Amino acid sequence: MDDPNQLDRAQLRYVKQEMTRFMMSYKFAVDQITTKVDILKQEFQYIHDYNPIEQINSRVKSPESIFKKAKRKGIELSLDSIKEQITDIAGVRVSCSFISDIYRLRDMIEGQKDINVIETKDYIEYPKPNGYQSLHLILTVPVFMSDREEKVYVEVQIRTIAMDFWASLEHKIYYKYDYEIPNRLLDDLKEAAESAAELDRKMEALHKEIGDLKRDDDDDEEDLKNMLISKDNFKIPTDLLLSMVNPDESAK
Repeated sequence: MDDPNQLDRAQLRYVKQEMTRFMMSYKFAVDQITTKVDILKQEFQYIHDYNPIEQINSRVKSPESIFKKAKRKGIELSLDSIKEQITDIAGVRVSCSFISDIYRLRDMIEGQKDINVIETKDYIEYPKPNGYQSLHLILTVPVFMSDREEKVYVEVQIRTIAMDFWASLEHKIYYKYDYEIPNRLLDDLKEAAESAAELDRKMEALHKEIGDLKRDDDDDEEDLKNMLISKDNFKIPTDLLLSMVNPDESAK
Protein backbone atom coordinates (compact mmCIF):
# COMPACT_ATOMS: atom_id res chain seq x y z
CA MET A 1 0.00 0.00 0.00
CA ASP A 2 1.81 3.14 -1.27
CA ASP A 3 -0.41 5.86 0.19
CA PRO A 4 0.05 6.17 3.99
CA ASN A 5 -3.29 7.98 4.15
CA GLN A 6 -4.99 4.72 3.16
CA LEU A 7 -3.72 2.81 6.23
CA ASP A 8 -6.45 1.91 8.70
CA ARG A 9 -6.19 2.66 12.42
CA ALA A 10 -4.98 -0.85 13.31
CA GLN A 11 -2.16 -0.64 10.75
CA LEU A 12 -1.17 2.84 11.93
CA ARG A 13 -1.14 1.62 15.53
CA TYR A 14 1.10 -1.32 14.59
CA VAL A 15 3.54 0.88 12.63
CA LYS A 16 3.71 3.39 15.47
CA GLN A 17 4.35 0.65 18.04
CA GLU A 18 7.11 -1.00 16.00
CA MET A 19 8.75 2.32 15.20
CA THR A 20 8.65 3.30 18.86
CA ARG A 21 10.27 -0.01 19.86
CA PHE A 22 12.90 0.50 17.17
CA MET A 23 13.83 4.01 18.33
CA MET A 24 13.68 3.14 22.03
CA SER A 25 16.12 0.26 21.58
CA TYR A 26 18.73 2.76 20.38
CA LYS A 27 17.97 5.14 23.22
CA PHE A 28 18.43 2.33 25.73
CA ALA A 29 21.69 1.27 24.04
CA VAL A 30 23.03 4.82 24.25
CA ASP A 31 21.97 5.03 27.90
CA GLN A 32 23.89 1.83 28.64
CA ILE A 33 27.10 2.99 26.98
CA THR A 34 27.00 6.46 28.53
CA THR A 35 26.37 4.88 31.93
CA LYS A 36 29.33 2.53 31.49
CA VAL A 37 31.63 5.40 30.51
CA ASP A 38 30.31 7.59 33.33
CA ILE A 39 31.01 4.81 35.84
CA LEU A 40 34.60 4.67 34.59
CA LYS A 41 34.81 8.46 34.84
CA GLN A 42 33.58 8.45 38.44
CA GLU A 43 35.90 5.59 39.38
CA PHE A 44 38.89 7.56 38.14
CA GLN A 45 37.60 10.69 39.84
CA TYR A 46 37.39 9.09 43.29
CA ILE A 47 40.03 6.35 43.18
CA HIS A 48 42.83 7.49 40.89
CA ASP A 49 44.86 10.66 40.79
CA TYR A 50 44.06 11.33 37.15
CA ASN A 51 40.85 11.12 35.11
CA PRO A 52 41.27 10.44 31.36
CA ILE A 53 37.61 11.16 30.53
CA GLU A 54 36.73 14.83 30.07
CA GLN A 55 33.24 14.84 28.53
CA ILE A 56 30.53 12.45 27.30
CA ASN A 57 27.92 13.34 24.66
CA SER A 58 25.35 11.17 22.93
CA ARG A 59 22.64 11.28 20.30
CA VAL A 60 20.16 9.09 18.41
CA LYS A 61 19.42 9.94 14.78
CA SER A 62 15.88 11.08 14.04
CA PRO A 63 13.58 8.75 12.04
CA GLU A 64 13.73 11.20 9.13
CA SER A 65 17.54 11.21 9.14
CA ILE A 66 17.63 7.40 9.35
CA PHE A 67 15.33 6.89 6.37
CA LYS A 68 17.14 9.52 4.30
CA LYS A 69 20.41 7.66 4.87
CA ALA A 70 18.76 4.33 4.02
CA LYS A 71 17.49 5.75 0.72
CA ARG A 72 20.87 7.33 -0.05
CA LYS A 73 22.65 4.02 0.50
CA GLY A 74 20.05 1.97 -1.35
CA ILE A 75 19.02 0.02 1.75
CA GLU A 76 15.61 -1.64 1.78
CA LEU A 77 13.14 0.49 3.73
CA SER A 78 12.39 -2.07 6.42
CA LEU A 79 13.32 -1.83 10.08
CA ASP A 80 15.20 -5.14 9.97
CA SER A 81 17.35 -4.07 7.00
CA ILE A 82 18.06 -0.67 8.49
CA LYS A 83 18.92 -2.19 11.87
CA GLU A 84 21.40 -4.56 10.24
CA GLN A 85 23.07 -2.19 7.78
CA ILE A 86 23.18 1.23 9.46
CA THR A 87 25.51 1.12 12.44
CA ASP A 88 25.61 4.77 13.51
CA ILE A 89 21.97 5.40 14.45
CA ALA A 90 23.07 5.54 18.10
CA GLY A 91 26.22 7.53 18.79
CA VAL A 92 28.33 8.32 21.84
CA ARG A 93 31.21 10.78 21.73
CA VAL A 94 33.86 10.91 24.45
CA SER A 95 36.54 13.59 24.67
CA CYS A 96 39.86 12.99 26.41
CA SER A 97 42.80 15.22 27.28
CA PHE A 98 45.52 13.11 25.69
CA ILE A 99 45.95 10.64 22.85
CA SER A 100 47.08 7.90 25.24
CA ASP A 101 43.78 8.34 27.13
CA ILE A 102 41.88 7.42 23.98
CA TYR A 103 43.52 4.00 23.71
CA ARG A 104 43.29 3.47 27.46
CA LEU A 105 39.54 4.09 27.35
CA ARG A 106 39.19 1.85 24.28
CA ASP A 107 40.82 -1.02 26.17
CA MET A 108 38.47 -0.55 29.12
CA ILE A 109 35.40 -0.54 26.88
CA GLU A 110 36.55 -3.60 24.93
CA GLY A 111 37.19 -5.42 28.22
CA GLN A 112 33.54 -5.31 29.27
CA LYS A 113 31.97 -8.73 28.77
CA ASP A 114 28.58 -7.62 27.45
CA ILE A 115 30.11 -5.38 24.77
CA ASN A 116 31.04 -6.85 21.42
CA VAL A 117 33.34 -4.67 19.29
CA ILE A 118 32.46 -5.22 15.62
CA GLU A 119 34.86 -2.78 13.97
CA THR A 120 37.57 -0.30 14.91
CA LYS A 121 38.44 2.67 12.70
CA ASP A 122 41.67 4.31 13.83
CA TYR A 123 41.77 7.77 12.27
CA ILE A 124 44.53 8.77 14.70
CA GLU A 125 47.10 6.39 13.24
CA TYR A 126 45.59 6.85 9.77
CA PRO A 127 44.02 10.37 9.61
CA LYS A 128 41.34 11.18 7.05
CA PRO A 129 42.43 13.25 4.01
CA ASN A 130 40.90 16.38 5.59
CA GLY A 131 43.11 15.92 8.68
CA TYR A 132 40.41 14.50 10.98
CA GLN A 133 41.76 12.30 13.78
CA SER A 134 39.63 10.18 16.09
CA LEU A 135 39.08 6.58 17.16
CA HIS A 136 35.73 5.08 16.12
CA LEU A 137 34.35 1.88 17.59
CA ILE A 138 31.33 0.09 16.13
CA LEU A 139 29.98 -2.18 18.87
CA THR A 140 26.85 -3.98 19.93
CA VAL A 141 25.30 -3.96 23.37
CA PRO A 142 22.40 -6.13 24.58
CA VAL A 143 19.11 -4.36 25.23
CA PHE A 144 16.52 -6.30 27.24
CA MET A 145 12.95 -5.39 26.32
CA SER A 146 9.80 -6.78 27.95
CA ASP A 147 9.55 -9.66 25.47
CA ARG A 148 12.93 -9.83 23.74
CA GLU A 149 16.65 -9.23 23.84
CA GLU A 150 18.19 -7.23 21.02
CA LYS A 151 21.81 -6.63 20.05
CA VAL A 152 21.94 -2.95 19.16
CA TYR A 153 24.68 -1.16 17.25
CA VAL A 154 26.31 1.89 18.81
CA GLU A 155 29.08 4.00 17.31
CA VAL A 156 31.52 5.34 19.90
CA GLN A 157 33.85 8.16 18.87
CA ILE A 158 36.79 8.92 21.17
CA ARG A 159 38.96 11.95 20.47
CA THR A 160 40.97 14.66 22.18
CA ILE A 161 39.53 17.98 23.27
CA ALA A 162 41.51 19.75 20.53
CA MET A 163 40.24 17.46 17.78
CA ASP A 164 36.69 17.58 19.15
CA PHE A 165 36.76 21.37 18.85
CA TRP A 166 38.06 21.07 15.27
CA ALA A 167 35.38 18.53 14.32
CA SER A 168 32.64 20.76 15.76
CA LEU A 169 33.88 23.70 13.70
CA GLU A 170 34.16 21.58 10.55
CA HIS A 171 30.56 20.38 10.99
CA LYS A 172 29.30 23.97 11.29
CA ILE A 173 31.18 25.02 8.16
CA TYR A 174 29.90 22.06 6.15
CA TYR A 175 26.34 22.83 7.30
CA LYS A 176 26.67 26.55 6.49
CA TYR A 177 27.94 25.88 2.96
CA ASP A 178 25.66 22.89 2.36
CA TYR A 179 28.75 20.70 1.77
CA GLU A 180 29.95 22.98 -1.07
CA ILE A 181 32.93 24.43 0.80
CA PRO A 182 35.38 26.76 -0.99
CA ASN A 183 38.84 25.22 -1.51
CA ARG A 184 40.44 27.99 0.55
CA LEU A 185 38.40 26.97 3.60
CA LEU A 186 39.17 23.29 3.02
CA ASP A 187 42.89 24.10 3.02
CA ASP A 188 42.51 26.16 6.20
CA LEU A 189 40.58 23.35 7.87
CA LYS A 190 43.26 20.81 7.04
CA GLU A 191 45.97 23.14 8.33
CA ALA A 192 44.00 23.65 11.53
CA ALA A 193 43.64 19.86 11.93
CA GLU A 194 47.39 19.43 11.57
CA SER A 195 47.96 22.17 14.16
CA ALA A 196 45.54 20.48 16.56
CA ALA A 197 47.33 17.14 16.06
CA GLU A 198 50.69 18.79 16.72
CA LEU A 199 49.29 20.39 19.88
CA ASP A 200 48.06 16.95 21.00
CA ARG A 201 51.52 15.46 20.48
CA LYS A 202 53.21 18.26 22.44
CA MET A 203 50.73 18.03 25.30
CA GLU A 204 51.18 14.25 25.37
CA ALA A 205 54.94 14.67 25.69
CA LEU A 206 54.52 17.18 28.50
CA HIS A 207 52.05 14.88 30.23
CA LYS A 208 54.50 12.00 30.15
CA GLU A 209 57.39 14.16 31.34
CA ILE A 210 55.54 15.69 34.25
CA GLY A 211 53.95 12.40 35.30
CA ASP A 212 51.11 12.35 37.79
CA LEU A 213 50.50 15.76 39.33
CA LYS A 214 49.69 14.17 42.66
CA ARG A 215 52.11 11.74 44.31
CA ASP A 216 51.31 9.30 47.07
CA ASP A 217 53.94 10.83 49.35
CA ASP A 218 52.30 14.25 48.95
CA ASP A 219 49.01 13.02 50.38
CA ASP A 220 48.16 14.28 53.84
CA GLU A 221 47.90 11.33 56.24
CA GLU A 222 44.56 12.55 57.59
CA ASP A 223 43.16 12.80 54.04
CA LEU A 224 44.02 9.17 53.44
CA LYS A 225 41.71 8.19 56.29
CA ASN A 226 38.75 9.81 54.54
CA MET A 227 36.77 8.90 51.41
CA LEU A 228 34.93 11.27 49.10
CA ILE A 229 32.05 9.58 47.27
CA SER A 230 29.48 11.56 45.30
CA LYS A 231 30.30 14.75 47.24
CA ASP A 232 29.83 12.97 50.59
CA ASN A 233 32.86 12.63 52.85
CA PHE A 234 33.20 9.41 54.86
CA LYS A 235 35.76 8.62 57.53
CA ILE A 236 37.18 5.07 57.44
CA PRO A 237 36.57 3.40 60.84
CA THR A 238 39.88 2.89 62.64
CA ASP A 239 39.20 -0.79 63.42
CA LEU A 240 38.38 -1.50 59.77
CA LEU A 241 41.48 0.37 58.65
CA LEU A 242 43.69 -1.69 60.98
CA SER A 243 42.01 -4.96 60.01
CA MET A 244 42.62 -4.34 56.31
CA VAL A 245 46.23 -3.27 56.77
CA ASN A 246 47.06 -6.05 59.27
CA PRO A 247 44.51 -8.83 58.71
CA ASP A 248 46.52 -11.38 60.69
CA GLU A 249 46.70 -9.14 63.75
CA SER A 250 42.98 -8.34 63.67
CA ALA A 251 42.11 -12.05 63.58
CA LYS A 252 43.80 -12.69 66.93
